[in-house]
Amino acid sequence: MKEDFLQYQAPTSLYPLGLEVARAEGSYIYDTQGKAYLDLVAGVSACTLGHCHPRVVKAIQEQAAKYMHVMVYGEYAQSPAVEYCKLLAENLPKPLETTYLVNSGTEAIEGSIKLAKRATGRSQIIAARKAYHGNTQGSLSIMDYELRKQPFRPLIPDVAWIEFNNEAELQKITHRTAGVVLETIQGGAGFITPENDYLAKVKKRCEEVGALLILDEIQPGFGRTGTLFGFQNYNVVPDIIAIGKGMASGLPCGAFVASYELMHLLADKPKMSHITTFGGNPVVAAASLATLRELLSTDLMAQTLEKEQLFRKLLRHPKIKAVHGKGLMLAAIMEDEDLANHVILYAHEHGCIFFWLLFELRAVRISPPLTISYEEIEKACAMIIEAIECYQK
Repeated sequence: MKEDFLQYQAPTSLYPLGLEVARAEGSYIYDTQGKAYLDLVAGVSACTLGHCHPRVVKAIQEQAAKYMHVMVYGEYAQSPAVEYCKLLAENLPKPLETTYLVNSGTEAIEGSIKLAKRATGRSQIIAARKAYHGNTQGSLSIMDYELRKQPFRPLIPDVAWIEFNNEAELQKITHRTAGVVLETIQGGAGFITPENDYLAKVKKRCEEVGALLILDEIQPGFGRTGTLFGFQNYNVVPDIIAIGKGMASGLPCGAFVASYELMHLLADKPKMSHITTFGGNPVVAAASLATLRELLSTDLMAQTLEKEQLFRKLLRHPKIKAVHGKGLMLAAIMEDEDLANHVILYAHEHGCIFFWLLFELRAVRISPPLTISYEEIEKACAMIIEAIECYQK
């Protein structure tokens, strides 16, 4: 299977890990030889409730037996999507009450940018340096990593950047600015959390000049930081949130959420200002609804903060320079890039899955399912320490 994978599927890199997957359950992925891998990545923060959670699987199976795709987004009322959007609104602060369901996080960012431009009549978008919002043209345009952007130019014009957590640069947000797009917690940069009420200060500046604050909740959303959404930790309510990844426990999904008034701007002048064929797909919506209900009816979100403390307690070693992030969105920062690579590859060889981050090359990504057990955390941390101890330059 690996040979066919390399031959017939388009590559994203020259050296993929190439694990041949047979099945997955809970915190484990099993290869075609029956070897178990403890999964500390969760499909890059996507499998909120672990692999094949029974309630999610049941919801998918029941909905697939009733109907799957019947119409493009926005024309028919389909109960899984309607119930999901209503439950989401009931658990978000005002005025975040109307949801546009799409297919991925990057499409959610695209829709959010379009909405900000439509609402303000302005063109400038401001983003943070070392931000990652996806790889479509709009999302790529607001990344400041020129090496990744240059082959695909020209991109969307009128984009400017500010340094995350640098309050002095907020004056770059002006009456020309349509929207400011920030990750609530910077992912690719090393799981950098906001400091000193930074996000609230960005929102205040946006209000002063009439710009909209868009928070990218694609990774920190759905309980990963101890609250339903990451921004709820930081004394701010954005104008728009973009969500995805953990929303449907492993099915492809995304959405952007704003006020009723803002969202209705997309219905006219021109009508269908954003349109998507598969957004709100009933099977995906059923998985999203089951995931959200599970998060709201259990103590998984509270456990997330307890599990964070266990990781921090166990990940102590002179060659671990810091542990960034919040909840179960963590990055262990090694003393150098070579050690980080060694830890990830050694652990993979020995049945434990960690991963890299885009910009912070010293980081070992730790973003397990929220359902990971305390015993599994101890096993994963022991693997990191073991990998460090056997490292030789």
